[in-house]
Amino acid sequence: MRVMGVDPGLTRCGLGAVEGRPGAPLSLVAVGVVRTAAGDELGARLVGIEAGIEQWLDDVRPDAVAVERVFAQHNVRTVMGTAQAAGIAVLCAARRGLPVALHTPSEVKAAITGSGTADKKQIGAMVTRLLRLSEMPRPADAADALALAICHVWRGGAQHRLAEAVARASRKGVRP
Repeated sequence: MRVMGVDPGLTRCGLGAVEGRPGAPLSLVAVGVVRTAAGDELGARLVGIEAGIEQWLDDVRPDAVAVERVFAQHNVRTVMGTAQAAGIAVLCAARRGLPVALHTPSEVKAAITGSGTADKKQIGAMVTRLLRLSEMPRPADAADALALAICHVWRGGAQHRLAEAVARASRKGVRP
């Protein structure tokens, strides 16, 4: 399964793609960020993020997209920008009929490091180790996007298969 992870943000939107399956080694497909200038008008920034994500979807051709679920922060301005960028990522994937999963930061941290309270350095170190990279992906937004993709390969794939099985059973009149 090839998964593209998106760590949403207006200034830096982290993007990363991995290929693999649960229980098997993972491979790095691509990693990077889409950047927009803080001084640009909001609409122009969102168009820039959309164009960057669309290009990544064309280049990477993922089977699924994993986006960080926006959580409440004290800085409303940061939350709004993050939510807007996340919405663009969901829209781009949905437009192509790709399954989209939202994972919380603590879910990703727990999947990657074993601790839901891991810091950015721990996430980066584990991503580097899991993908057998020579150096940690930079900036941290890029490493976080890879962590989202890894989390989805390990957790989301099984959840998606279970949901599909339940849907098939209910279409046949079988109650789960």
